[in-house]
Amino acid sequence: MQVSSLDSDPGVEWEIGPPSGVVPGRRAAMIGFRDHSASGLDLRVADIPAVTVVVEFGGSGLTVEGPGGRRELTAFVAGCASGIMRISGARPACVEARLSPVQAYSLLGVAPAELGGTVVDLADLWGPRAALLRERLAAAATWEQRFALTEDFLAGRADPARAVDPEVAVSWHRIVSGRGQVRIGELAEACGWSRKRLWARFDAQIGLTPKRAAMLVRFRHAVDGLVAGGSAADIAASCGYTDQSHLGRDMSSFVGVTPATLTRKVLNPFSQRRHQAWGTFVLDRPEPAVR
Repeated sequence: MQVSSLDSDPGVEWEIGPPSGVVPGRRAAMIGFRDHSASGLDLRVADIPAVTVVVEFGGSGLTVEGPGGRRELTAFVAGCASGIMRISGARPACVEARLSPVQAYSLLGVAPAELGGTVVDLADLWGPRAALLRERLAAAATWEQRFALTEDFLAGRADPARAVDPEVAVSWHRIVSGRGQVRIGELAEACGWSRKRLWARFDAQIGLTPKRAAMLVRFRHAVDGLVAGGSAADIAASCGYTDQSHLGRDMSSFVGVTPATLTRKVLNPFSQRRHQAWGTFVLDRPEPAVR
């Protein structure tokens, strides 16, 4: 789903920058959002199968509350297993980028597993470059310029020598392309590793076990269906859950609420617009070959 840029209409309450998917030559999927009404941001987010980079360039910064406590940040990185977070701010303007965890190690200089289940200040990873990116985003005139700036900064950090094992990359892409409906034993067999070795290496490099990664990918597809208006029973069946109760248990595990509560109370109007702007969490990249 594409959402038109609203740069020309400052009277709109929330401006959503056109989402930029992962395309050849681009390392991350990005959207932008800005509060024109001074109503403030109050966003509840849960784990997604991606590493998220958020840069606030409007001047107010963000308050992030999660498993690691409460922090005041202007830019941060969150891994695939950062837990439920509440993000708030007064009249924020942000660029939000999502990176495949397979790519994140090369681009950020740290494996997703090393993010420690919480948010990390981008300045701790990039040093003064984080503040420089924020300044340039604030000076840019359009969302596309801001996305290009963010992409340039990511490209400047890329180091091909930092890479996850090819077997881990292949397993990750098979989990994503299979919408989480894969057997871990079959993944190990396909890449020529033992189940124990795949489990250990995958967890060390991605930050999730293969089983948890598959659960998260399947769950996020279920969330997409629920936000689109599908019934919990139909979504449970299409996403490979044994029944609606099984979906409810996964929902409780990842976001702590029932499917009905998620769509009725947790997703406020801005949360729904942001979710719809992304369209889907999947980062489409060609599946790498095992060396």
